[in-house]
Amino acid sequence: MAGVSETTTESGTAPRRGYAKGRAKREEILQAAIVMFGEVGYHGASLREIASRVGISHPGLLHHFPTKAALLEAVLEHRDEIDFADFDRDLEQGRTMFDALLRLVQRNALRRPVVEVFAGLAAEATSPDHPAHDYFAQRYPTTVRRMLTELERRAGAGTLRPGIEPAVAARTIVALMDGLQIQWLYSLDGPRDARVDMAADLKTYLDLIVVDPAS
Repeated sequence: MAGVSETTTESGTAPRRGYAKGRAKREEILQAAIVMFGEVGYHGASLREIASRVGISHPGLLHHFPTKAALLEAVLEHRDEIDFADFDRDLEQGRTMFDALLRLVQRNALRRPVVEVFAGLAAEATSPDHPAHDYFAQRYPTTVRRMLTELERRAGAGTLRPGIEPAVAARTIVALMDGLQIQWLYSLDGPRDARVDMAADLKTYLDLIVVDPAS
């Protein structure tokens, strides 16, 4: 019986514990990377410093992420996984796309490090040789197309205000969201009553272009 118990532990319980521990450490590295990328950008970030912040060696970090580019890719994927999961859940619960969008912006207002890293990387990555260039080069057209599909649907349903061009409005919404994030970040260092309310400002624009935001 002792032999069976030992075998079970070695082939089952211990690996599961090790796997859970590895996943927890990977998550910790991602969170530290998000903060550091937000502080100093991708090029200024050091894998050794990130490893130090999570209490592991540099080789230990490389076990999880063999290169800084791999870590950056994981950070971007991690952000998208969270955002898309929450956004899709709102849609499944019957909320409109714009309502789900506003809720996403409200959640981002509680995640300053995530907004900082996204805003910083979006600007850095305009250079074609940046590791995140392809990610953002694909993300923007994809996001604009999703907005365009919704706006065209509303135009067909008669809930888009007259004179609004769906393609222009789609690009404007995406540009507004990114621009508001930057203004919001700067406003955090000023008086509380002067802070930018990203969700409120976005809703104001949506109210200007759609007849019934709840539809």
